[in-house]
Amino acid sequence: MPASDADKNFHGSIAKLYDMVLVPLIFEPYAAELARRLSGFSVASVLEIAAGTGAVTRALAAALPPSAAIVATDLNQAMLYQAQAVGTARPVEWRQADAMQLPFGDESFDAVVCQFGAMFFPDKPKAFSEARRVLRSGGVLIFSVWDRIEENEFADVVTRAMETLFPADPPRFLARTPHGHHDREAIRRDVRAGGFAAAPEIDTVAARSRAASPEIPAVAYCEGTPLRNEIEARAPGKLADATAAASRAIAARFGNGAVDGKISAHIVTMKK
Repeated sequence: MPASDADKNFHGSIAKLYDMVLVPLIFEPYAAELARRLSGFSVASVLEIAAGTGAVTRALAAALPPSAAIVATDLNQAMLYQAQAVGTARPVEWRQADAMQLPFGDESFDAVVCQFGAMFFPDKPKAFSEARRVLRSGGVLIFSVWDRIEENEFADVVTRAMETLFPADPPRFLARTPHGHHDREAIRRDVRAGGFAAAPEIDTVAARSRAASPEIPAVAYCEGTPLRNEIEARAPGKLADATAAASRAIAARFGNGAVDGKISAHIVTMKK
């Protein structure tokens, strides 16, 4: 399977682990931040793209007025099934949709939100163009992307552990895709190419990632992301061994008890 396809393969077991372990580990602080920022705008209708298992959807449902309609979409149906199983505080419309070919009319929404999905878009300007198309005049696009992997300590340690475990062909999913769209000028270029005239506001926001043990982030990254696909392709039946190696690497840096690592992301805001 080509890397571009494998990187988007969040099948059922990955989707469940992603939601149970990775979301509280690194996604929830930024979901709350995106919802907080959007609540500062007057919006009657919101489209979320690349909603994943619904971390931001749940935050939006809690933060926005009940009158604000929320449509949450993702390309991967397994992720949406998990999001629907968890549910939201109030009704949300769930739709499977490709961010590069949104099934909505022009100027349908007051806001478009995307948390940590843009890195996966194979044609980022096209996806931003679609977001702009469905936004009403004066509407707002808010999205987040991860900062470089060195600023995200658990992800960096896990990646380095995989380099040691597979020196001839190290799995690079985390560096290649989730942390592969961190350059601010590249973000600005993609947004301009998508048709947004105003310069985006880009804020780099640091937070902390905490877990009760080194095993938790090891499982989150090795088994709850498509890094799992790369590990299993290189060493069938050895996923548990790779996860254990990642856990030992995290413990070596952060200790054997509760662990606390830095995470960092860019939050991008622009008006149409």
